Amino acid sequence: MSEQSEAEMKHSIDRLTQELERLNTHRFVTVHSSTWRLLSFQFMRGLAFGLGSVIGATLLVSTLVWWASQIEFIPVIGEWAAQLVEEMQRTR
Repeated sequence: MSEQSEAEMKHSIDRLTQELERLNTHRFVTVHSSTWRLLSFQFMRGLAFGLGSVIGATLLVSTLVWWASQIEFIPVIGEWAAQLVEEMQRTR
């Protein structure tokens, strides 16, 4: 092997070592290095996802019901939506 290819290989290994050290200090690796830290992270993630899903579904359903209650020219849908809105207001 020539001196130039040995120097290039040493340089490549040094760069690879630096990248590996940088990767080992990355947040993703540090969170997943501890079982308890990983469990708490996943638990908090699940809580946030669940809360977001509930809030999003509530807003979507209430908007759809309000919109459906505004349609009074279709008697069946308009009456049904008005009853839903009335029931929701009564439970508040």
